[in-house]
Amino acid sequence: MNQVIETLQNHRSIRKFDDRALTDEQIHTIIKSAQAASTSSFVQAYSIIGVKDKQKKAQLAELAGGQTYVENNGHFFIFCADLYRHQLIAEKYGQDNKAVLESTEKFMVAVIDATLAAQNAVIAAESMGLGAVYIGGLRNQLNEVCDLIKTPPLVLPLFGVAVGYPAHQPDQKQRLPLEQVYHEDVYQQDKDMYLEQLEKYDQDISQYYDKRTNGQRKDTWTGQMASMLSKPTRMYMKEFVAKKGFNKQ
Repeated sequence: MNQVIETLQNHRSIRKFDDRALTDEQIHTIIKSAQAASTSSFVQAYSIIGVKDKQKKAQLAELAGGQTYVENNGHFFIFCADLYRHQLIAEKYGQDNKAVLESTEKFMVAVIDATLAAQNAVIAAESMGLGAVYIGGLRNQLNEVCDLIKTPPLVLPLFGVAVGYPAHQPDQKQRLPLEQVYHEDVYQQDKDMYLEQLEKYDQDISQYYDKRTNGQRKDTWTGQMASMLSKPTRMYMKEFVAKKGFNKQ
C-alpha cells in the first residue's frame, strides 16, 4: 500500500481544529490540487470561495446550523457550481447559450466538476497533515449564504469544507460492505443478500457508537437512514436552483 492509498483510506471527518490559520502557500497548494481534478470536457464549471474574515465565518456557522467548526478552523472553503463565466464567454462571442446553461445536463456537469475538485482539495489537505470536514449545512439557508458571499447568477454554493490542524483524532467510521457498493456487469438485486449484509453492517455500526459513547448510543445505520429520510429537508432547493439560473430545462 502506497502513501496515496493510505491517505485515502485513513480519511475521517475532523470537527475540532487548533487555533492556527493556514498559510497562503498551503491554501494555494490546496486550490491548485483541486484544479488538477478531472473536469467534464474541460468546462471547469466551478469556483471556490475562501473565507478568512472571522465575522463572515461566524455568520456562516450560524447559517449552517450552529456548527462551530465552520467558524473555528484554519481556513474555510466554499465550493460552487459556476457557469457565470460561461455566460460571459457567450456574450464575448455574441452567442445566446441560455438554453444550454439552463439545462439539467450542464447543471450536473457543474455539480460534478465542483465535487471532484473538492475531493482533490481534501486529499491534498490530508496529505499535508491537515484535517477537513464537508459542510452541507450551508444549503440550509442559501439565500442568506449567497447574499453574504455575493454570488452572481449561475453561481450556486454547494457545500463548504473546513480545513485545519486537527485538535482531535476520532475513530474511523466503517463504510458499507464492498459488496453493497460494487457490482460487476449488472446491478445485483438479491434482496435477501442485501438485507443480510445490512444487518451485519448495523451490528458493526452499533458497536462503533457503543464504544465511542461509552454505551450511551447504540443506533444502527439503517435506523439512522430511516429516521433521516422520513423528514423532508431543504424542500426549497428546486426553486432556488432555478432562481440561480440552473436546471430549468
